Amino acid sequence: MIHESAVVSDRARVHEDVSIGPYSIIGADVEVGSGTRIGSHVVLKGPSVIGRNNHIFQFTSIGDDPQDKKYAGEPTQLVIGDGNTIREYCSINRGTVQDEGVTRLGSDNWIMAYSHIAHDCVIGNHTVFANNATLGGHVHIGDWAILGGVTTVHQYCHIGAHTFTGILTAVTKDIPAYVVASGRPAVPRGINAEGLKRRGFSSDQISNVREAYRILYRQGLNLEEAVQTLEKRAENQEEVAAFLESVRENSRGLIR
Repeated sequence: MIHESAVVSDRARVHEDVSIGPYSIIGADVEVGSGTRIGSHVVLKGPSVIGRNNHIFQFTSIGDDPQDKKYAGEPTQLVIGDGNTIREYCSINRGTVQDEGVTRLGSDNWIMAYSHIAHDCVIGNHTVFANNATLGGHVHIGDWAILGGVTTVHQYCHIGAHTFTGILTAVTKDIPAYVVASGRPAVPRGINAEGLKRRGFSSDQISNVREAYRILYRQGLNLEEAVQTLEKRAENQEEVAAFLESVRENSRGLIR
């Protein structure tokens, strides 16, 4: 299962059924779980933990040092879950001690070619990054988010669950859950109703999300007023509670 030209460190822990293509390099302190397929010319550097049934395509760089001038060789980490597809020329860096020291990619994500996930990013599950999606350091991405091609995200931004960004979007502030955003800089365009339908949200739930969006963006309220109004609805509308939580947790201010 390991090509004769591949280089695997004797300090790596690679499950016996992992396949490794020609000229790939698996460094020390790398752990690779069962069923994972690694293409040719892939470089995996540790400390990194890569879960089960991932498919890593050729010419990717995973687990290398963070692109941060403050990094001084500390033993930081990358943790990747299960069932991810990571396409050609992607790069994912380890964390820094200025944060929690770990970059995290969840499970069942689809990371398309040339995407970059910087140090200390936290990515949920079931996300899609279209080609050339680029994250600065310390970015958080919620479950089921979809980043359009060449989406760029400023460091420390938070992007909520079920969001959708258009092609060439530049994200400089936080995007609440469920919101569709596009532009340079990104501005809100509505809610991701089609995505919510596909994920089993009822028509009533989608209506509740749409009304929550109107309260935040269409009624002329300031943020404090909008939050107070949303709090009442969140008491018995779980989907609105998730929207409100993403609004409250903003780290760089919300797109408006």
